[in-house]
Amino acid sequence: MIVAEKKKNILLTGATGFLGSHLLRAFLDKGWYVSIIKRSFSDTRRIQDCLSRASFLDSDVDPLATIFEKNAPFDAVVHTATCYGRHGELVSQVMDANLAFPLQLLHTATFFNTATFFNTATILYAYLNAYALSKGQFEDWGKLFSGQGKIGFVNLKLEHMYSPGDDSSKFTTFIFESLKDNVPQIELTPGEQKRDFIYIDDVVEAYVVLLEKQKEVAEFFEYEIGSGEAVSIREFVETAKEVAKAKTELLFGARAYREHEIMFSQADIENLLEFGWNPMVSLEQGILKSL
Repeated sequence: MIVAEKKKNILLTGATGFLGSHLLRAFLDKGWYVSIIKRSFSDTRRIQDCLSRASFLDSDVDPLATIFEKNAPFDAVVHTATCYGRHGELVSQVMDANLAFPLQLLHTATFFNTATFFNTATILYAYLNAYALSKGQFEDWGKLFSGQGKIGFVNLKLEHMYSPGDDSSKFTTFIFESLKDNVPQIELTPGEQKRDFIYIDDVVEAYVVLLEKQKEVAEFFEYEIGSGEAVSIREFVETAKEVAKAKTELLFGARAYREHEIMFSQADIENLLEFGWNPMVSLEQGILKSL
């Protein structure tokens, strides 16, 4: 006798954003039920093709408790909504988005038998800026709640994710768009700092694998999501220029490093590999897909 696999019921935040929109499609393609927390005025252009396949819940219309009462129990909350503070937001707005709201969400989830909370975290060190500090503080709350046996908390630290369609304020998108436009010059730092670049498809697959295989126990788990290899910014940009066949002059050293510049960042993916996940898109392939 073949027993049909139970479809997961997922509550997703940030679905109108870059990562969230890719996760939404992947979850729906798996046949899972997906409820999306957004605001009534959220821009849904990224997910127009998904509007009839998911449930949309407006957090500025209904309290979180009401949303859970109507739609729980959820197998997991997948939290990707964030505020980087790149568009002039106040520190209080960054804190509300990255700490106050997810803390309320986490607290509410514990009352409605949610098995696991998947948190999208950052590799940045906590005191770099308001974004990193607020994200780090929320991780600590996850450790507290899971340590008290209230809910499983899976902390996913993302390295430098990229692909077409990402925010133009990101370094990778700026480089791709500049090279596609064949701009005369790009002013850069010396480019010695090393980063772990990972294509969006590999990031999404990591989430799916963990949702399928992660133990549903009230403990704290942490995974770093990246390729497991670090390359210099200089190598990344030079590779992108070669793939794009651009004539743009790369002015390395024209800009100084930022204060507190991180000079090396690379994911430790050993515990992810144990689940059978492997990054499949090489740097050259990812760049080609992005141009």
